[in-house]
Amino acid sequence: MASSRLALRTSPRRGNGPVAPWVVAVALLLVSGCDRRAGGPNDLPVPVTVVTLKTQAVSLTRELPGRTTAYLVADVRPQASGIVKARLFREGSNVKAGQPLYQLDDTLYRAQVKSSEAALAKAEAAAEVARLGAQRAAELMKTHAISAQDNDNAIALERQAVADAAAAKAALETSRVNLAYATITAPISGRIGKSSITPGALVIANQSAALATIQQLDPIYVELSQASSEWLRLREEIDAGRLRAGGAGTLVGIILEDGRRYSHDGRLEFADVTVDTSTGSFALRVLVPNPSDVLLPGMYVRAILTEATAAEGLLVPQVAVAHDSQGRATAMVVGESNKVEQRDLKVTRALKDQWLVDAGLRAGDRVIVEGLQKIHVGSVVNPTEATVPAAAASPGPQPAP
Repeated sequence: MASSRLALRTSPRRGNGPVAPWVVAVALLLVSGCDRRAGGPNDLPVPVTVVTLKTQAVSLTRELPGRTTAYLVADVRPQASGIVKARLFREGSNVKAGQPLYQLDDTLYRAQVKSSEAALAKAEAAAEVARLGAQRAAELMKTHAISAQDNDNAIALERQAVADAAAAKAALETSRVNLAYATITAPISGRIGKSSITPGALVIANQSAALATIQQLDPIYVELSQASSEWLRLREEIDAGRLRAGGAGTLVGIILEDGRRYSHDGRLEFADVTVDTSTGSFALRVLVPNPSDVLLPGMYVRAILTEATAAEGLLVPQVAVAHDSQGRATAMVVGESNKVEQRDLKVTRALKDQWLVDAGLRAGDRVIVEGLQKIHVGSVVNPTEATVPAAAASPGPQPAP
């Protein structure tokens, strides 16, 4: 190459005129390029950040929408007819079972009680007369002063008088019950709503229209619905032994309409055994403490229900998982000799910022979470363990794409 440079400098000029400066410059560039040694691509390992997977117990939860319903509901209806004299409660207040709510005009019922008391006294007096007559007839029968027929008649009259007295006593009890019905009381304890009648209104015994409604709100029910397809998939995992099922009594978290977590957790009461043919779902009921009446009937809430537990769950950060247009999930893993391998995964649900892996990875695999844009399958990398551990599983699972 040195001889080439010498030849370039000493070779005689052909033709007329000096050599153009740009020709010299191009020649020098070509010559200098020849002096450089041929170099290949950079074969140094690519630095990446990895997370080493470990198995852990993972609670599989499902967030379901629901509505609150009262624990007990009772409509207040009159069992006696009459004019309402007074309303004895404040609308929207809490009432106790047996507390008077309405007072009807009871003049007629009090008169009926007095009439029944008099009828009972008369019947009891007649029964006493019949008893004494039967005793005398029995004494006379011993001396054959009366016939057996007369003695039998005296005994029958006594029994009839006793029966009449019992009927009069029952009529008195009925009159007293009707008098008590003139005071309409609360059938259950709870929050009473708006009154549908005012003093002076006429009410009829056992009418269809309720005077007011009482709802017991502590505790309160949350009615949920879950798709039967999700339950079948869960049952398959449980039957295969990969999951341990939850059941009645499982704690359930409640999320309010404004996104806040309710301060009291509920408990799963029961799951219905009938699937709604129109929606393909079945009902779940959760019993939730409500001491401060924060939850009101008809409110929309979300319930975080623990469906099952994976004793050896495997979680991988979502940033390490890619999905193609068909929804297939893949991840890059550092294999032997620090070479990059691609794994096809099976993921079913997300737990916060992680995927729960069903297949494709195992404990001890080093999954690449940073530097993915600089590598490809077969690349040699220099892995560094992530300094911040993967976030723990949290409620709020979502189905995999």
